[in-house]
Amino acid sequence: MHNYTREDILEMVEEEDVGFIRLQFTDIYGTMKNMAVTASQLEKVLNNECMFDGSSIEGFSKTEASDMYLYPDLNTFEIFPWRPQQGKVARFICDIYRSDGTPYENDPRYVLKKAIREAEKMGYTMNAGPECEFFLFHTDDDGLPTTITHEQGGYFDLGPLDLGENARRDMVLTLEEMGFEIETSHHEIAPAQHEIDFRYDEALVTADNIMTFKLVVKTIAKRHGLHATFMPKPKSESYGSGMHINLSLSKDGVNIFQDSSDENGLSQDAYYFMGGLLKHMKAITCITNPTVNSYKRFVPGYEAPVLIAWSAKRRSPLIRIPSVRGDRTRIELRSPDPSANPYLVLAVLLAAGMDGIKNKITPPKSLDEDIQEMPEEQLKQLHIEKLPGNLLEAVQELEKDSFIRNVLGEELAAKTIAAHKKEYHDYSRQVTEWELANYLYKM
Repeated sequence: MHNYTREDILEMVEEEDVGFIRLQFTDIYGTMKNMAVTASQLEKVLNNECMFDGSSIEGFSKTEASDMYLYPDLNTFEIFPWRPQQGKVARFICDIYRSDGTPYENDPRYVLKKAIREAEKMGYTMNAGPECEFFLFHTDDDGLPTTITHEQGGYFDLGPLDLGENARRDMVLTLEEMGFEIETSHHEIAPAQHEIDFRYDEALVTADNIMTFKLVVKTIAKRHGLHATFMPKPKSESYGSGMHINLSLSKDGVNIFQDSSDENGLSQDAYYFMGGLLKHMKAITCITNPTVNSYKRFVPGYEAPVLIAWSAKRRSPLIRIPSVRGDRTRIELRSPDPSANPYLVLAVLLAAGMDGIKNKITPPKSLDEDIQEMPEEQLKQLHIEKLPGNLLEAVQELEKDSFIRNVLGEELAAKTIAAHKKEYHDYSRQVTEWELANYLYKM
């Protein structure tokens, strides 16, 4: 992580011939927004004097006092490698403040920072490592995205079966040029599906990195004449894209999830943390899987978890314990998808885990058998619950969980609930091709 001063920024902008600066932030839905200025306005940027109208951003303030200010995080300064070498383009990721100098409480980055501060009061730091999947599809003659692909590549395939190999390589090289440590990249299970994994980091850095990662993937795909999509389930007959998140806690620089004397290699705090996640998982799902399309991924037979359970021996449950031990001990949550807002996701996961530690919430017994094919009656006997089956069910679970609503803040929670309900009802009113195919000729 960088530790830039104001003087460092002024020096770099001059030395690197930066002509254009993008001030990036994220709306409540996880969409990156930005305002651009020329390098001549850098002093104004560094003085936190760049203002925008918050009322025009989805989910932000609609009141009279809608003037918002962008406060750049100096450590996020980055020069885009794909832009011109004369008059380069750089960016800052920004926090959003009100005109009175107070943080805007509905800024997703602020929500995560608040959760991080609460954990720090207890002496904990959370590290997170995402596994981001995406599809690369062809564009049409007008450059618009399609769901067409000519490849039939599968898991870990290579060229010539993997037609996205060159684009993926360029993405990895660009990310590395921007300071990412890329651990692996490979073709995923479905045709045209890919995964690039970068090294874990502290929660805020990881959330920033996920937003940057999406921007790079989409930008480089476009340069290859392709469209990259993080839509969870673009094709009904194929696997969906997940964003598994690996989590661990450290105290004084030591991973406190590790315990070599435990059969699963986990400490008591790790179990409590997992207990907190499982307790709040139904409400959390509204944040980790925030679109109507997210729930098309939760279909048996396509590897996405449906049941609320954990295991150190099987790969398919909602939470699995990877076999690595020692300082790399972690738990992996397999339900999130890449349409989610990473700031809000990591905020609710951290807060729920802390709730588990604070209140010593013991998780249920691990389930090491294949529960995906288990009959309903047996699941009931074992008290195994399911994740919400659609966006409306997830919203209703968020409405019931005052703890998770409080993590978001009541105003942001209310806006999220209202937006998701509207999305679900708008979707429910659509007449689909499936309905036409099944009813039009028969009725």
